[in-house]
Amino acid sequence: MAMTMTQKILAAHAGLDKVEAGQLVLVNVDRVLGNDITSPVAIKEFERIGAKDVFDKDKVTMVMDHFAPNKDIKAAVQCKMCRDFCNEHEVTHFYDVGRMGIEHALLPEKGLVVPGDVVIGADSHTCTYGAIGAFSTGVGSTDMACGMATGKAWFKVPSAIKFVLKGKLNKYVSGKDVILHIIGKIGVDGALYKSMEFVGEGVKALTVYDRLTISNMAIEAGAKNGIFEVDEQTEAYVKARSDRAFTAYKADEDAAYDETYEIDLSQIKSTVAFPHLPENTKTFDEIGDVAIDQVVIGSCTNGHYKDLEEAAEILKGRKVAKRVRAIVIPATQDIYLKAIENGLVKTFIEAGCVVSTPTCGPCLGGYMGILAAGERAVATTNRNFVGRMGHVESEVYLASPAVAAASAIAGKIADPMEV
Repeated sequence: MAMTMTQKILAAHAGLDKVEAGQLVLVNVDRVLGNDITSPVAIKEFERIGAKDVFDKDKVTMVMDHFAPNKDIKAAVQCKMCRDFCNEHEVTHFYDVGRMGIEHALLPEKGLVVPGDVVIGADSHTCTYGAIGAFSTGVGSTDMACGMATGKAWFKVPSAIKFVLKGKLNKYVSGKDVILHIIGKIGVDGALYKSMEFVGEGVKALTVYDRLTISNMAIEAGAKNGIFEVDEQTEAYVKARSDRAFTAYKADEDAAYDETYEIDLSQIKSTVAFPHLPENTKTFDEIGDVAIDQVVIGSCTNGHYKDLEEAAEILKGRKVAKRVRAIVIPATQDIYLKAIENGLVKTFIEAGCVVSTPTCGPCLGGYMGILAAGERAVATTNRNFVGRMGHVESEVYLASPAVAAASAIAGKIADPMEV
């Protein structure tokens, strides 16, 4: 029976020769992830079910990133609970202030995920790791608790949509524009509980970081996961960070897909998602003058070094508009350090930006950039729901780092080719 990439990974981890869409399977997981918001709930459930220890101290990961460094007493209590649990159970991969990063950028950077893995995380953007050929998906804190205790998780095998990529991206067009283009095309429920599988000769024209961004936002199309075929770029990225053996799964030629889309990367333009859904996309031939108050460059979606480098190229020698607050958040400590060493942080500060320690911060309306009523932000984050970044009467416009940087200079949503 022919299978997709995702179906092959799930079959292998369930100890089965084959699976089909809609089938319920119990699979062995390679990693269980939580953060400072979701882990405390999972820890309480772990204790409630009477679990005595984690299934594998090397395969459980907790990252303090949402409200860390702690923004208030409640955040401090949450992080302490995680810290105490990981100390008690000798969890190897616990990342606290000074060692942390935004979880979905940190795990690939640390080599904690390789192709063919099954990863569950109590955070919806766990689907990021499909960029390197893994099956990864978000789960609830109860599933995280059971995963920590047993090393297993139940899944309904998803059907799939195939995206055949061709061509190459134009200057200042990136993976963010690709995924916004796709979500604008199929809608926020266009891939509901399906696997978004990316193949074709155009894949090689995308950097691993473009792929991480695209997979990260598969959930914004309702998908169970997003996954890319493993190629030489993937292998080089993974082997530079991990010595684990891995299996690269490729879909069978006659695998069944619910739909197939052909995407010509050369035809994609800089794209902005207007409030209040990621599917509400516009290109610059449809955008008029939209004044803004804030820009956020960072998040698990676009806080990679490539993203900061792209923004710095546009900001270098220029100034952020006087009425705009520009916040730059490197996704990990290593990215932050590299940005310092290569002069990017100097460029940002001279332009009038503030540069933060790695944190999810403003993305979820946590801290480090909350919006007041009536304010507008251009953000390289992944969601622009009502009240996502602050007041319910504020507005978030999702865009690439290039568009965000150009907008910071112009004081309005701006085309990076025209600033």
